[in-house]
Amino acid sequence: MTTLAYRSSGDGPPVVLLHGNPTSSLLWRNVLPHLPGRRLAPDLIGMGDSPRPDIAYTFDDHARYLDEWFDALALTDVVLIGHDWGGALAADWASRHPSRVRALAFTEAVLKPMTWEEFPPAGAAVFRAIKAGDDLPAEFLSGLPPEYATTFHRPLLQLARSLPLGGEPPEVVVRIEAFGRWLATSPAVPKLLVTFEPAFDTMLTPLMIDWCVRELASLEVARRPEKAGHHTPEEQPEALAETLAGWLSRVTRPGERNEVFRRSV
Repeated sequence: MTTLAYRSSGDGPPVVLLHGNPTSSLLWRNVLPHLPGRRLAPDLIGMGDSPRPDIAYTFDDHARYLDEWFDALALTDVVLIGHDWGGALAADWASRHPSRVRALAFTEAVLKPMTWEEFPPAGAAVFRAIKAGDDLPAEFLSGLPPEYATTFHRPLLQLARSLPLGGEPPEVVVRIEAFGRWLATSPAVPKLLVTFEPAFDTMLTPLMIDWCVRELASLEVARRPEKAGHHTPEEQPEALAETLAGWLSRVTRPGERNEVFRRSV
């Protein structure tokens, strides 16, 4: 088993924060101190300080290593918070371990397969080039702290190519559709979607937000007035932490999950 590197602080109910691409647990450095509970933020395999085994770094690989990490720490009654691919991995793990999940929160997360028409135009041009080539464009890391530039190239490229656009890649589309069905049929699990006023193209377009409101059971949407692009934990950490802390204080109270269930059925 390969042990993932992770940040950990605090005591109490476990709150796991999952980063996406092209970042690491560093993404949460200005959010973690303001949250209650036992905060844990792993580096996905091949990213941050985690090992770099000779694997393909597919979505399945990331999910498998996360499974081992959750089991090694014996985490149960978990609140998961995910950004970008971290949102997809959080939903995927929750859908396969529903008895170990207390609640889920997302910001700028990959939660459904998309058509090219649904994707922001500027982003579509970048990802068409990524899917057709063998390298990442320079703008892929633009606006992020320089620490991320040292991340192992292979997982960044593979995750970028795996973005579920236009039905490709089919194995990722199938997996996301599977956890999507669980998100739609799990009213006992509170869910939070945190949005910001878009500073430029974001993944959570109004169309995507409307889809989440229609499809995700027991969803609360927190619409922040601050402006942010895709990397919300980097751009608005204080606002994001404030919203998450308030929500966590409610969903980690004894009996809160049952209250949500009763209101939803």
